[in-house]
Amino acid sequence: MNLMNKEEKMIKNSQIPSEFYKKYNVKKGLRDINGKGVLAGLTNISAIHSFDKEGNQIPGILEYRAYNIKDIINDLRKENRFGFEEITYLLLFCELPTLEELTTFTQVLAAKRQLPEDFVRDIILEAMSCDIMNSISRSILSLATFDSKASEMTLENVLDQSLCLIANFPLLAIYAYQAYNHYENGKSLYIHYPDENLTTAQNILRLLRPDKQFSDIEAKVLDLALILHM
Repeated sequence: MNLMNKEEKMIKNSQIPSEFYKKYNVKKGLRDINGKGVLAGLTNISAIHSFDKEGNQIPGILEYRAYNIKDIINDLRKENRFGFEEITYLLLFCELPTLEELTTFTQVLAAKRQLPEDFVRDIILEAMSCDIMNSISRSILSLATFDSKASEMTLENVLDQSLCLIANFPLLAIYAYQAYNHYENGKSLYIHYPDENLTTAQNILRLLRPDKQFSDIEAKVLDLALILHM
């Protein structure tokens, strides 16, 4: 299955009808419906509901593509399985994947979970930062120099770049932490490679631990945390 064939579906399912802006009195971009004012915008990717239809305050409800996050989490726990890749697919393509689509999508992420040769040594280790977020930001900017299509704004290319970032964010964060832990705290330096047969959550723990070992419950809890922080 070619993920690029999903472009038309992404466009179709991500459209916000113009009349909704007037109906819900929402600004569009940085202008109102008449082209004036400051905008807020509408999205069908996620929503937080804190009031019911009568205006009464209720415990917050978080939705991804109209799916209640509690239902998502309950299903994953009931079936005792990982869900980060599946919910990533949902957020990107506006629908839950079939088993075949999920398998292919997971394989695509696994294949993209690798950094350019010598990137860890030259970019992360050689310019260690005590601020992990600073290191991640710098690494992302550096990755752009390896991308011959860094400025190409076609949907196909942006999707490919997004998948690369999703796949490699854990590597950038953990390698930055390992560099900090080594150079600042005097700990042993561990640079493990990801395993294409493991999920995102499992790989994070594999890269983080000196012995690459982790329990199933640790990985499942981390998987849920990743989903809740999307």
